[in-house]
Amino acid sequence: MAKTFLTLIKEKFGSGNYEGDQYGGAGGSDGSGLPTGLAGNFMFATGIECSYPTIDNGKTRRDLLAECYHYERYKEDLGLVKEMGLKVLRYGLPYYNIHKGPGKYDWTFADLAMAEIQRLGITPILDLMHFGVPDWLGNYQNPELPVYFAEYCGAVAKRYPWVRYYTPINEIYVTARMSALDGAWNEQLKSDKAFVTALKHLVAASIMGNQQIAIHRPDCVIVQSESAEFTHELRATRTPSIQLSNRLRFLALDLLYAFHPDAEVMNYLYDNGMTRTEYDWFMAGEPPGYQVMGNDYYGRNERIILPDGTLCTSMDVLGWYNITYEYYQRYHKPVMHTETNVFDANEAPTWLWKQWVNILQMRKEGVPVLGFTWYSLIDQVDWDSGLTRKAGSLNACGLFDLDRKPRPVAESYKMLLKEYGQITIVPHGEMFEVTTQPATLKVEI
Repeated sequence: MAKTFLTLIKEKFGSGNYEGDQYGGAGGSDGSGLPTGLAGNFMFATGIECSYPTIDNGKTRRDLLAECYHYERYKEDLGLVKEMGLKVLRYGLPYYNIHKGPGKYDWTFADLAMAEIQRLGITPILDLMHFGVPDWLGNYQNPELPVYFAEYCGAVAKRYPWVRYYTPINEIYVTARMSALDGAWNEQLKSDKAFVTALKHLVAASIMGNQQIAIHRPDCVIVQSESAEFTHELRATRTPSIQLSNRLRFLALDLLYAFHPDAEVMNYLYDNGMTRTEYDWFMAGEPPGYQVMGNDYYGRNERIILPDGTLCTSMDVLGWYNITYEYYQRYHKPVMHTETNVFDANEAPTWLWKQWVNILQMRKEGVPVLGFTWYSLIDQVDWDSGLTRKAGSLNACGLFDLDRKPRPVAESYKMLLKEYGQITIVPHGEMFEVTTQPATLKVEI
């Protein structure tokens, strides 16, 4: 009887566990084990909450770094990041407290914190503006903002040349909406014109800040953190303003990435103060560097409006996957899940796993998802009222509480890291080593 190919292979090489399989074959690594920090690794991260808007018509500054005791305990906090096994941290310097005036800076705290981050081998995604500006700049209605913020970005990149990852401005759309449309922060205005003014100043500031960063780091990676939002209107006859709001959620990224919005949004921009010259400037092309579309998702980002007008939080109807996939189809940028949490510490572990299921589903679709962030490391305060009231209300959403004791979600995250910590961004992502090659290509899809 003639031998089959399988018989011949077994005689020559054995019946399995072939030499060479360990290099990505049947015996290769499945991606389990704590993150190594090597290029190509999926970026598991946390963040330290650093919002600093003003309220009470500018009389009160909220500073979550102070209110959550990070200034006093920054070494302990950064040590907790390392203890978790995390290699990446979304970290925001207090812009309002560093930039003292044109060309004037106070780096006292920033130098201490950045030195400790570098010493611990943590990769920061440096957040340069988080919901507020220095008092001397006023608010987001100030047309000088893009020029002076760009100056600040250049100064940061020059001072910390080892930093590669940046979020120039956190949640541009939310910043503009809360400050100029909802009347909650900073200028506390409630008009479409004020909203458009704030939005165009913020996007322009992000673009020009990005330009200054790229001068010092031509290989910069820009992780633009933007809120993934949606409102479900359960009425047979839709309300035009609500439907428009579902289009305006894209507006910050449309202007940032030079993506032409639809005609209704164009008319809205022109009706509320954007000039054709300004619009053409935004559409000239996207900023330099390697651009990553970060999407923040909280269950409260999704809202349902009932037939009687009642508004309720829907918590995960579409979820991060469905909403972010819509953003991905629009911009075709690599994706990162840049923020999530829940306020109930007992529900947090389940919410963590649900978000991870969303990420796995996105990866199955072939979308390059670069990372995931549980936000934040430490519990927060007053986000149940959107920071509009200084009540000291505890939001139990951290990996650790304000006493720096672990919450249940910390153990769940450690379990997740041990199981998936060495997966690559895309299958065989090792071949695409993150490079220091400057970003020089204009990429259009």
